[in-house]
Amino acid sequence: MSAERTTQQQLQQQQREHQQPFELPEFYVPHPARLNPHLDEARAHARAWAGALGMLEGSGVWDLADLEAHDYALLCAYTHPECDGPMLSLVTDWYVWVFFFDDWFLEVFKRSGNRTAGREALERLALFMPEAAPADGLAAVMPEPTNPVEAGLADLWIRTVPGHSADWTARFSLSTRNLLMESLWELDNITIGRVSNPVEYVEQRRKVGGAPWSASLIEHAVGAEVPAAVAAERPLRVLRDCFADSVHFRNDLFSYEREVGKEGELSNGVLVLEKFFGCTTQEAADQLNHLLTSRLQQFEHTFFAELPPLIARAGLDPAQVMAVLAYARGLQDWQSGGHEWHMRSSRYMNKRAGRDGQGMPQWLPGPSGLGTSSANIRALLGITGGDRRARQHGHTRRAVGPSVIPEFYLPYTAPLNPHLEGARERLIEWNRRMGMLDEGMWWEDKAVGYDFAHCSAGIGPKASAEALDISACWLSWGTYADDLYPLRFGTVRDLAGAAVQTARLRSFMPLDLGPGPGPGPGPGPSASAPVNAMERGLADLWRRTAAPMSALQRRMFRTAVERVLDSWLWELENQAANRVPDPVDYLEMRRVTFGSPMTISLGRMAHLDVVPPQVYDSAAVQSLEAAAFDCSALMNDVYSYQKEVEYEGELHNMLVVTETFFGCDYPTALRIVNDLMTSRMRQFEHVLEREFPVMYEDYGLDAAARAALDRYAEELKLWMAAIATWHEETRRYREEDLKRHHADRRADGARPGAGRRPGALPRAPHRASWTSWA
Repeated sequence: MSAERTTQQQLQQQQREHQQPFELPEFYVPHPARLNPHLDEARAHARAWAGALGMLEGSGVWDLADLEAHDYALLCAYTHPECDGPMLSLVTDWYVWVFFFDDWFLEVFKRSGNRTAGREALERLALFMPEAAPADGLAAVMPEPTNPVEAGLADLWIRTVPGHSADWTARFSLSTRNLLMESLWELDNITIGRVSNPVEYVEQRRKVGGAPWSASLIEHAVGAEVPAAVAAERPLRVLRDCFADSVHFRNDLFSYEREVGKEGELSNGVLVLEKFFGCTTQEAADQLNHLLTSRLQQFEHTFFAELPPLIARAGLDPAQVMAVLAYARGLQDWQSGGHEWHMRSSRYMNKRAGRDGQGMPQWLPGPSGLGTSSANIRALLGITGGDRRARQHGHTRRAVGPSVIPEFYLPYTAPLNPHLEGARERLIEWNRRMGMLDEGMWWEDKAVGYDFAHCSAGIGPKASAEALDISACWLSWGTYADDLYPLRFGTVRDLAGAAVQTARLRSFMPLDLGPGPGPGPGPGPSASAPVNAMERGLADLWRRTAAPMSALQRRMFRTAVERVLDSWLWELENQAANRVPDPVDYLEMRRVTFGSPMTISLGRMAHLDVVPPQVYDSAAVQSLEAAAFDCSALMNDVYSYQKEVEYEGELHNMLVVTETFFGCDYPTALRIVNDLMTSRMRQFEHVLEREFPVMYEDYGLDAAARAALDRYAEELKLWMAAIATWHEETRRYREEDLKRHHADRRADGARPGAGRRPGALPRAPHRASWTSWA
């Protein structure tokens, strides 16, 4: 019996050793993969190149067997199916280098936790990426390589960069530096055993994961640079970010077993969702796959719905249009080819991939073989996003009852400015003078109840009376315009009229503070003569705000306001299509629609004299800002749920986005959103406690710069606390106020009688137990 038990235990142990942590899901792969005919040439070249650079035997990282088993030439042959042999070999060398770097950094620095030495090694790599070459070539400004990573980068940079524009070189250099430097973020989290929250993970993974770098390399491989005039526009950014997220999420699913189980890696999307939701590994993997599908479908939507209007607005010539399309095709090829490679490479968990699920019949297996994953009928019909795509366009106005307000985690408070009472009176007078009480959407009782001066008094408790007035007016103007755009343009789908209005609003922000530029686009009054409350309000506020600014500050602030204006057009386009946004796209745009760019610009320009500009591009500062803005914007979504869903039919609300994506009910969506807010608030604290001190040292900041950034962090705390207090006090979201406002609306803007101050909104517990997705 003892021998039988021993044999049974051995069998069970063997089964455990060969058991996957989860079953791979069905993947949404809408385009067939193709294989470059120059594969064997690239394989031979990669073996010779890696050996000559010292990456194989003796490196302590790889040997020849590792390189052949990983088969990066196969990856590149799948992801770049149309380039010629020499180009495929060059691209393959880049991927051999980047994967070698990843494993080298793990072995040398991550395992030991030696951050100081790791940062020094990364800073030295920047010396091998000069953006400008002297007359005798790039090699003349590079130091002598001291290891295979440096030698590989030097060789590749010289073979790739010459002949490219300064714009492309700058973008490629930045993405390569991000890929290298953000390895420190992973190292820091490993050192303290920290798993990031989902939003933080997506943003940092784009840098350390390398997909934006791959996107720039695609431009090189297809021989077509994205024109500088449109490279930074939203459609191109979204295509790149969707590509990056999809590449990373897919890699996380295939590499979970190796990274989490064997290497102790914490930067993996499956693990992030597992920890955030407190769910099983299988559930986390399935949800990450759903998010992967959503990002691919966002890519498709952006390509077909947003890219053509951009091309028309930018006036691109045929060659430039073809360059953009070739780039988008390259991103598409990479997605499908990358999936095929993950299914074959020994580097990843790819056994029993594509499990059957959710009741799809077995008699729909679909074809098999190279390039047929996109023809998987079960995947297309069932579990890879068809139901979610339908839900995205199925949103309807419905009665939902009062918004339920949970206990938010917000450990900060904001004292009120002593000039508050006078600011309240002056704000209403300003609303009246600009005509906001005469257009039928707002009236005096409504504007008094909104009480934007209260919010400004918390944001700037020490501001002068004049500064407080300007702040309150900006809040009032932004909310008025945000209310008006969907009502005036969205309900009738007048996107052309909205574009004309937006162009006119831009004209009221002259950088030289001179008179307006004359007639606006199309027929109508001169742009120098405001014709409605929005235009009068912006013209007045711009001159009052911009007058004391320098030329640089004016450009910064104008750009920030323009980003907000453009975000309203994005909302109108979704409203016209009745399309609930993708979760990642919504959250990133929500920061803009909430007016955060204006807060960023005002906060940063106050410290331009002592804080180097590159510090604001650091991961620490960007993480701090994004966490603060997400907490406040999502809080607004929680309070405004009934107003937007029941009274306005609005679909731009994180609760609606969560309900739509997960197919869950309102209480579950509320728990998810509040947990996300809590995780973002704790990230804010983490950044201040751990990442800011490290960033101060990394950039060698002096006492003045450190003090300025500390003040900026305090300003963000006040900003969050003031917004939270305002939401508790304002008469904008309570059910009784909503009923009165909609009953009292007057076509002529007449002032209805003042109503009594209602009670508080109902509250729910801070956190309920996890409920499975419906």
